[in-house]
Amino acid sequence: MPRERGETVVATNRRARHEYAIEKTYEAGLVLTGTEVKSLRQGRANLSDGYAFIQGGEAFLDSVHIPEYSQGHWTNHASKRIRKLLLHKDEIIKLSHAVSAGGYTLVPLKLYFSDGRAKVEIAVAKGKHEWDKRQTLRERQDKREAERAMRSRNRLGD
Repeated sequence: MPRERGETVVATNRRARHEYAIEKTYEAGLVLTGTEVKSLRQGRANLSDGYAFIQGGEAFLDSVHIPEYSQGHWTNHASKRIRKLLLHKDEIIKLSHAVSAGGYTLVPLKLYFSDGRAKVEIAVAKGKHEWDKRQTLRERQDKREAERAMRSRNRLGD
């Protein structure tokens, strides 16, 4: 029985949802050292430059910044190192086919603890064009304005 229950989010990559069109998401475990886990438990991580790749039938996460543990000593970890992702073989094969098809990349969306274990949510994503980004912002703004108008209309009707 795990000591911790539920999900504790450490870091999210909000920029990825703006820069990429998300096709499918996967949950993967992470191979971490002790000081990396302690640093993550303090809520310190940055996913903004991170990406995942498949090499030799294994999945890896690169350029995710987990700062050094403040109370660590000579056994501290490198802050931006390549970390192995723990996925099932069939998931790795699906990811490698999606990436090799062209135009797709693997981006981390969220780093969190699930029942005490460090997990990362990675997505198969396709890069957006500038006009796609503007269109998404416009749709979000229109939706907000419509909700605001509905709220004010409901208040007047009461």
